[in-house]
Amino acid sequence: MNILILGSGGREHALAWAVKQNPKCDRLIVAPGNTGIAQIAECADIDIMDGGAVVEFATGNAVDFVIIGPEAPLAVGVADRLRDAGILCFGPGQAAAQLEASKAFTKEICAAVNAPTAAYGHFTDAQAAKDYVRQQGAPIVVKADGLAAGKGVIMAMDLDTALAAIDDMFGGDFGDAGAEVVIEEFMEGEEASFFVLCDGENLLPIGSAQDHKRAYDGDKGPNTGGMGAYSPAPVMTDAVIAKTMDEIVRPTMAEMARRGMPFQGVLFVGLMIKDGQPRLVEYNVRFGDPECQVLMMRLGAQLFDLLQAAAEGRLDQAQVNWADDHALTVVLAADGYPGAYEKGSVIGGLETLPEDSTHMLFHAGTAEKDGQIVATGGRVLAATARGATLAEAQAQAYKMVDMVDWPEGFCRRDIGWRAL
Repeated sequence: MNILILGSGGREHALAWAVKQNPKCDRLIVAPGNTGIAQIAECADIDIMDGGAVVEFATGNAVDFVIIGPEAPLAVGVADRLRDAGILCFGPGQAAAQLEASKAFTKEICAAVNAPTAAYGHFTDAQAAKDYVRQQGAPIVVKADGLAAGKGVIMAMDLDTALAAIDDMFGGDFGDAGAEVVIEEFMEGEEASFFVLCDGENLLPIGSAQDHKRAYDGDKGPNTGGMGAYSPAPVMTDAVIAKTMDEIVRPTMAEMARRGMPFQGVLFVGLMIKDGQPRLVEYNVRFGDPECQVLMMRLGAQLFDLLQAAAEGRLDQAQVNWADDHALTVVLAADGYPGAYEKGSVIGGLETLPEDSTHMLFHAGTAEKDGQIVATGGRVLAATARGATLAEAQAQAYKMVDMVDWPEGFCRRDIGWRAL
């Protein structure tokens, strides 16, 4: 099969790495791709936000299957355009992608099915939002309603921070994403990410992970897009998984189908778990980054068969074959991230790193310049390893980190600390 993956980050590098291992994969194209992806696949320079351009490229290159990596093309309906053109596609249509594109929409669905989640208010006016915050008190969570590339969530531990966040959002700091604001109660517990494949009717859980959102060791510093992750997450016990499916995922998927917007793709279920009770933090409609890296490391070649089954509506015939193993990824980011950072610093030592079924350095924000690899983004690389135990996976991942020669970068040294 000829396969096209849309996206350019560490998530798409991990997806391409797993898909490439499947014998069904004859030709693999990633658009636009990145420097790391170019080592294992063809890269194509197309605008992935333009559904017409994607359809034209897929048709012209006899693409059999398109896998959409990031949320933005899903939110503008690229999957719908592909399906309308008769091209097999993995990822929800625009209507179903509202589960990520609008936090208010997700809250409305949760209310309709009584799914356990944080109490909230939804505002289009700064003054009303501030009145609500003063009434509720802190700590409290302020969220831009729309897509803000993982940055539109402020955990306000005091009132001043919450009020400033409201001003920032309505003031345009997050663009259109902040035109509406959702304010939620602050939930206590342990966070986990849970991933479920959906084909519009059938559901198949495909694993759990725990992300590390804060920039620095000990969960200190500002929120980021994710500084590392490990899989599986021990907090996701069989009992917690059963509750998540019964109380949150199945009712949501049934409600989406009832509304005429059946969900096909991967549902990323962000959870807060306290005393064995899961509550929904958020839905995403794509694989997380860096959670995708650890899931792909554990799933390998079978990932492609599972995505194809979801796209073809036959998940009831699919199953996941898990090894009793663990994976851990450490994100290397540019100094200053998630704030201002320099671009263009040279990264050395990459040719010395192992690349096999248990070690992989996934690229996110890199480019090649004058024969050297340079940093072009905030989150730049993800050193990912697999082991029989989490401690072994952690040791191997940090061994890879220490082989990277990049003085202008930093990473957390405690990924996996909750489980270990």
